[in-house]
Amino acid sequence: MAAFPASASTVVPTDQLVLRAAVYAFLGRYRGQTRVHTDSDLRVFLRWCTDQVLNPLAAARVDIERYVRWLQDVRRYQASTVSRRLSVVVGFYRVCVIDAILDHSPADYVRRPTVPAESPTLGLGHLQFEALLTTARLSSNPNDFALVALLGLLGLRIFEACGANIADLGEGTATGYCACAARAARSCSSRCHPRWPEPSTGPPTTAPAGRSCATHSAGGWTDTPPPADSSTWPRPQGSGCRGCIHTCCATRS
Repeated sequence: MAAFPASASTVVPTDQLVLRAAVYAFLGRYRGQTRVHTDSDLRVFLRWCTDQVLNPLAAARVDIERYVRWLQDVRRYQASTVSRRLSVVVGFYRVCVIDAILDHSPADYVRRPTVPAESPTLGLGHLQFEALLTTARLSSNPNDFALVALLGLLGLRIFEACGANIADLGEGTATGYCACAARAARSCSSRCHPRWPEPSTGPPTTAPAGRSCATHSAGGWTDTPPPADSSTWPRPQGSGCRGCIHTCCATRS
């Protein structure tokens, strides 16, 4: 780890070798980007221990509490960031206990900050977004303006915008839309399957046995065949739920 560098011409102390093995054992539980982010959060804790002249394997609960206070009062991190980095420390010490490096974890009873259910992050204001559009338009790379327009004007998420294709773009009655697969799946899952007994667009008001979203043209998300009298059902506009009027289902067909 960068917090405990070892020169090739010097002998590495035993406690650093044990710490290095503990770190490798902990990071070995992850892979990909999760491993990268976990490694980054653990490095912050190890650097803090170095600044405090503290051996992480000899830390006590009060030291972990001091680390949390440092994240909150000195680094001014949000509660979600503090909770995530504390979770990495808790997981690290838990692996140390599993591997019999420590008898008990000093982070077991550390109180975590309360994370609000709703994100406190605010979106861009009207003038801020206009300035962002102007800056992107003046960029030498035309992809910058296209990405900002997709994110800000169409409300796409970053992975949806990066995975969109030029054939997915279209124009509705009042504004543009992007019928990429990720956006269609997100919209359909949140709007096309209301909880019973909310109003439905179909004529029946009672659900017969074995009923699902299946139609004659689509098997439905439960793979349950439609009832025998489904010939009287109205044809859906898309390939989603019966009688669905949402554009997202129509674009998925």
